Amino acid sequence: MLGSFTLHSDGATVPLGVDARRVVAYLAVHPRPQSRAGLAADLWPGVPAASAARLLTEALAAVDVPGLLEGAEDESAALSLNEDVEVDLSDSMLLIRAFAGGGRLDERPHVDLLSEDILPSWTSPWIAVERERFRQLRLSALEQLVGKLSEAGLHADAVEIAELAVAQAPSRDSARRALIEAHLAQGDVVAAVAQYDAYQELLRSSIGGPVPAGMDHLFPPSAARPVMRGFRRPTQRSAVMLPQLRAARPAGQGGVRRLVTGGSVPGR
Repeated sequence: MLGSFTLHSDGATVPLGVDARRVVAYLAVHPRPQSRAGLAADLWPGVPAASAARLLTEALAAVDVPGLLEGAEDESAALSLNEDVEVDLSDSMLLIRAFAGGGRLDERPHVDLLSEDILPSWTSPWIAVERERFRQLRLSALEQLVGKLSEAGLHADAVEIAELAVAQAPSRDSARRALIEAHLAQGDVVAAVAQYDAYQELLRSSIGGPVPAGMDHLFPPSAARPVMRGFRRPTQRSAVMLPQLRAARPAGQGGVRRLVTGGSVPGR
């Protein structure tokens, strides 16, 4: 379910038709038993109920994998995957819950199950909702893992996981914050500042706004603190000083000519 749809049975890949694949995928995303009427309505929105029910019956008949589905033989029964069916999405949810819990880490866990979205090429409304929900959960889990790795002194792993989160959601504040904090925990202030500046430039170019106000608090005031481009006072555009421009002023008055946006130029 993560990245792409694939069904394996006894070590072999099982091909399914489009509608059969949609039914299996829906049941994989919704592990609780589903009523046939609700399942048909979600899979074929806008189709009359009788027609949607017929399409569902045909799709179930096309799933020729013994033991895959529960309730397929009884038209009055709810539908679900057999409890013995392994689903990568379910495994990833267990991993998310584990990262949300307490306790320290002794080594970096595998995060392959948190690196991809649910069926990213599928466009059905029902899958779009579940995809975004899972995306938020897995990114949050990666960010929590970064903190746990830093606490365990596994700084290189923390930075790598944080970079994975940022690569998947470059404009996500919490992901960028996790990466900056991982660099700071590692003692790499230069890399932390570079990430701050890169994030500020990204937001300026995409939404025209600065980084969130609270992020600069990640860098406590210090005499050894480097100058951060993000904190430089912007040049006042309404009054730019041009030292090489001679002033057209009465004799005896030196100085620099001052050009004011929207105003007239003296001597013209």
